[in-house]
Amino acid sequence: MDTLKSRNTPEQTAASQNTPQPVILPVNPQSVSDNTNQVITEPEVLNQPPLTELIIDFIEHLEIEQGRSKKTADNYRRYLLRFRDISMAILEETPNLRVVKGDDEDLSDLLPIDITPELLRKFRLQLNRETDAQGENLEIITQSYHLIALRGFLKYLAKRGIKSLDPTLVELPHVVRKQVTFLHYDEVENLLDTIDLDTETGLRDRAIIELLFSGGLRVSELVKLNRDSINLDRREFIVRGKGQKDRPIFISKAAAERVQDYLNARADSLAPLFLNNSKNLGTLDTSGNYRRLTARSIERIVQSYAKKAGITKHVSPHTLRHSFATDLLMNGADIRSVQTMLGHADISTTQIYTHVTDPHLKEVHEKFHSDTD
Repeated sequence: MDTLKSRNTPEQTAASQNTPQPVILPVNPQSVSDNTNQVITEPEVLNQPPLTELIIDFIEHLEIEQGRSKKTADNYRRYLLRFRDISMAILEETPNLRVVKGDDEDLSDLLPIDITPELLRKFRLQLNRETDAQGENLEIITQSYHLIALRGFLKYLAKRGIKSLDPTLVELPHVVRKQVTFLHYDEVENLLDTIDLDTETGLRDRAIIELLFSGGLRVSELVKLNRDSINLDRREFIVRGKGQKDRPIFISKAAAERVQDYLNARADSLAPLFLNNSKNLGTLDTSGNYRRLTARSIERIVQSYAKKAGITKHVSPHTLRHSFATDLLMNGADIRSVQTMLGHADISTTQIYTHVTDPHLKEVHEKFHSDTD
């Protein structure tokens, strides 16, 4: 599927450059299923690059020109290749949907012009029926990610002047957000109190949880921190989050003290701020990355102490980020400031916290709701 092959042979392509071949396009692209076609000749359509080649170009564009992370680029590549594979299977089953009808009926790749509203409709239907490794249907949010990637790809094609589906025709499904899970302040205190501070591991774990709650860090941001990343005197530093965007992080005095306690207990000079307990000293890696604590390790650490504290709800590093946001809002912080501190590009993402932190609603309930004896 990944072979970059044009639908025409080299001889046919060369001939088409001199004598445009007929291309069958629907009269109304928004009603392909009418089967009312007209024959037109457009060299820019006949000579379109195959979709796989354009997907690779788009992924490189995301990484180089838009500065997207490798993880984001990899996700977009996976979503778009799935779109290509599903679409090709659809066109194999229903060849009348093919826009460009050549002599060779074998479909080696898609062309951008093949993407029509009807193909999109069938793709969305098939995507809704897809299952994951556990045999479960793809969640609506996962389906949305595929469509967001497709819409971005179509916008890229439009900017390059390559004819395809209008990106505004790609509508996203309504996504019901999951309920936000967070810890109240007393639960955070119980969590911290379970940590034994007489060991280096305990000092490390206390510093980790203090930083997550005090700074609202993503776990991916936390694991990248080095000793010199954080200013413990000023209690502020900069992290690079999603979309390669920088934002300031502010931490409490207690969090700064706990990090300093942990650093004082360490006998090494390795760069990573948080280390695992590996004793493997035979590596030639002098950066210390071989001992850098991973995101999965931090998840296990947080879950372990939550269990010890008797907290029954699911607790993850992201739960502490939610707790950071709700604590700020409950104490009167304005939502725009919280948006900035969380690094949310869209205010609507931050607004998921407002329904659980609106003190006015509690006041209304206590004032007007009848209590029982």
